[in-house]
Amino acid sequence: MIPSTRQPVSPASAQDAGGGARQDKSKEIAFFDNHAAADSYDVFEPESSARLIDTVVRLGRFAPGSRVADLGCGSGVFTGLLRQHGCVCTGLDISPKLIELARRKYPGIEFLEGDVERLPFPDASFDGVLLGGIVHHLPKPFPCATEVYRVLRPGGRFVAFDPNRMNPFMYLYRDRSSPFYSQVGVTENERPVLAHETAATFRAAGFSVQTEYQPTLRYRYIASSRMRWLLPVYNAVDSVLFAPNLMRVFRPFVLTIGEKP
Repeated sequence: MIPSTRQPVSPASAQDAGGGARQDKSKEIAFFDNHAAADSYDVFEPESSARLIDTVVRLGRFAPGSRVADLGCGSGVFTGLLRQHGCVCTGLDISPKLIELARRKYPGIEFLEGDVERLPFPDASFDGVLLGGIVHHLPKPFPCATEVYRVLRPGGRFVAFDPNRMNPFMYLYRDRSSPFYSQVGVTENERPVLAHETAATFRAAGFSVQTEYQPTLRYRYIASSRMRWLLPVYNAVDSVLFAPNLMRVFRPFVLTIGEKP
C-alpha cells in the first residue's frame, strides 16, 4: 500500500535531490546522438529488458489500453515492450537521432523529441509514465517531477528506475566521489541516485511514493572497452550476491513508484 501524500509545493521549498547546476541540454543531446550513430544505447540483454518492463507494468498498474508515456525512451526498446503489454505508448527523448532510430525500429508507435522538464503534453493526458533511467541525469529532478505530476491523470502512476548509489559496483564505477570512477560512457551530470532523495523529490511534487529495488539485470554492453571483458563476472556476481531480500537495498537499480491523488 502506498502511503498518503501531501499537496505539491513550490520548487523553492521542495527538497531537490541532487542539487547543483541545471542540466546542460546541449551536452546531453550530443552525448545521446552519438549513441544513436553507433546503435549501442540498449545496454541490457533482451531477457533483462523484458523482465524489467514486466516489473514496471506490475508496479505501475499499467493495464492493457492504458495511455503511457515513456520519457527518456532512447531507441524505443522499453516503449516497444510496453506496447506488447497492451499499452498505448508515446515515447519522448531529448536526442533527435535516438528518436529517428526509434521510429525506424518501432513503426506504429508515436515518438517525439522533447525535454522532460517541459513536456509537450496537455494536463492529465496519461494513465502512466515510465522514467527510464532519466532521473539520475538530472542534477535538479524537481522540475521533471512536477511535469510528470501535471501530465498524469488523478490516480495515474509513474515508475522510475535508476542506478543505485548504495550498490557497491554502481558507486565504485559511476559515482564521482569514488577513486575508481570512470567518465567513459556517461554525461557530466550523471550520477547514481539515493532512493530516499529521489522519493523525497517526487513526494514534494505531490505524489505518494514507494521504493523497490531491481536485481539481476544483465548487461550486454558498457561503453568502456577496457572494462567490457568484466561483464560476465559482474552479471554472475549480481545475480547471486544481491538476489537475497536482506541485500535488497544494495541491488543495482532503484525503482521509484508514485501515484497522483
